[in-house]
Amino acid sequence: MRHRNSIRKLSRTREHRRAVLRNLVTSLFLHERIETTVAKAKEARRVGERMITFAKRGDLAARRHVASYVHGDDVVKKLFETLAPWYAERNGGYTRIVRIGRRLGDGGETALLELVKSPELKEKLRHEAEERLKAEKVAGKGAKGKGKKEAAPTEGAAPEAPAKKLRAEKKPKPPRSERGGGKKGLPGGKAATRGRQQGRSGD
Repeated sequence: MRHRNSIRKLSRTREHRRAVLRNLVTSLFLHERIETTVAKAKEARRVGERMITFAKRGDLAARRHVASYVHGDDVVKKLFETLAPWYAERNGGYTRIVRIGRRLGDGGETALLELVKSPELKEKLRHEAEERLKAEKVAGKGAKGKGKKEAAPTEGAAPEAPAKKLRAEKKPKPPRSERGGGKKGLPGGKAATRGRQQGRSGD
């Protein structure tokens, strides 16, 4: 019997389990799809759908409740302003779990936890993405054309002289017999040896 076994403990303490679920739910809202184990996906789905229900309410108390659980103000803003309107006409069932097999190593059963999107919503998002790409391309071409116009020389201006590379002229070295002393100033450029330094060279 499963009396009082309403949640999965995931082999973790209460604090650790809550931290794991907070991270999973935040990643789900941020990326709209995450890969994890089946047990974690079922627990994250339970919490994530509850957060979406709060976001559909849209009042200040609901926003504060969600912000106390989900990490990041940008994720909370996305949840209330972007994700919640997707499910305005839907009562529950905001996520789905797709099993993808067992992972290498420990053989744990993995699954994809993702937000459910209707065909109309998918088409709308695809159209918005295409429009955004077109706008970025037009903006990029305009910036390149503007840069080229600014770089073009004005009429009547004298052309700039090409930059000259200054090279140091190498002076020819005098013959060895005409040079000064070597390392220690000896005539003929002979290097000083230990014998000459100590006076045992015989000179």
